Amino acid sequence: MTDNLKTKLKTLPTSPGVYFHKNTANEIIYIGKAAVLKNRVRQYFQSPSQKDAKTRALVAEIADTDWIVVDTELDALFLESEMVKRYMPKWNILLRDDKSVSYVRIDMKSAVPYVSLTRNPEDDKAEYFGPYYGKSVVEKALRILRRIFPYYSKPYNGKRTLDTDLGLSPGVEINKITPTEYKQNLRHLISYLKGNRKQLIRELEKLMKDAAKASDFEKATAYRNQFYGLRGLATKIVFSDKEFLDISNDAALHRLQIMLRMSEPPRRIEGYDISHQSGTNVAGSMVCFINGVADRTKYRRFKLRTQRNDDTANLREIVTRRLRHLKDWGKPDLVVVDGGIGQVMAVHDIFAQEGIAVIGRDKSGDHSRNAKVKIVIPEAPGDYQMVELAESSHVAKLIARIDDESHRFAIQYHSLLKRKNALE
Repeated sequence: MTDNLKTKLKTLPTSPGVYFHKNTANEIIYIGKAAVLKNRVRQYFQSPSQKDAKTRALVAEIADTDWIVVDTELDALFLESEMVKRYMPKWNILLRDDKSVSYVRIDMKSAVPYVSLTRNPEDDKAEYFGPYYGKSVVEKALRILRRIFPYYSKPYNGKRTLDTDLGLSPGVEINKITPTEYKQNLRHLISYLKGNRKQLIRELEKLMKDAAKASDFEKATAYRNQFYGLRGLATKIVFSDKEFLDISNDAALHRLQIMLRMSEPPRRIEGYDISHQSGTNVAGSMVCFINGVADRTKYRRFKLRTQRNDDTANLREIVTRRLRHLKDWGKPDLVVVDGGIGQVMAVHDIFAQEGIAVIGRDKSGDHSRNAKVKIVIPEAPGDYQMVELAESSHVAKLIARIDDESHRFAIQYHSLLKRKNALE
């Protein structure tokens, strides 16, 4: 351990947070969460003989450590999940197997849905949230949310249980609530899991006032309890709508600023992709990253008005539609499109009119997670620069994360459109 690292460890706070172990090349090799940063991070450098071989090998590579302080251990859980997905550190993969990953599963197509945790998402049309690391902390978060949005944790059988008496189940079995009303409450829980906390609080406040005006005081009371319950969680659980990262410390954003000759690091980055099947069920996606972290509350999806097998024309359509919302959706500093020279040059002029930088990720048909990160940077009109980034670079990992997320979101909407049209 270097003198610099020894000195740094002395400044570790007792707050909860997420820590980043780095090697001599300043590459992030492991990301973890902690209820008390000071205790957890120091454990890595104590009693090496009591650690397994893999952990000793990890510690041998650690040359530096950074951390981000958050409000609670639950905040750390969800921030850790986002950061691991972004940086894909090699030691997170080597030290963890699939059994350590948890997803929240909710099947809204059931007559009376239930909420559960699973290690392996299936293609069963249920909604999955995750992956999250640390099953016990996810369970703790769900227990807190269940007090506000009661739900069934097992398949519904119509029988009264202890959860019914404790108010943890919605009470369909005792006619306290209808299955339709229960599903509406579950939609509120899903909205929260997706990060729409502020919007949900406003919606519950409106529902509470509307029910009171209609003299439906039972509903007004239920909405009031949910409204104040969520407000009380403001400092207990944050899923995705809090800006955890200090932009001044993000190496990827600073590197992008230099590469693209921007006056400031790009605070808001949007990613775009198109998904279709031979020009049918054409869907477009827009994902948003604030300070390098996905903000799912700002994601948007587009159903193409003209169904065609022309990705450049499709991309121009969704970009044109998106830029009509600069005031209400916000303005991006940088746009990453999934595509090569053709896609980038097709939308470069549209973004240039608004002073928005745009680059493309050219995968040349390789859509695997191991695809090289080649980016297309427009320069003079009709001219461009092609740059292949080192796999270990922070910029490559950020661009890959944004592109993978826009690709996933586009395919998800395309699949939804395909299922809907198949039923018509």
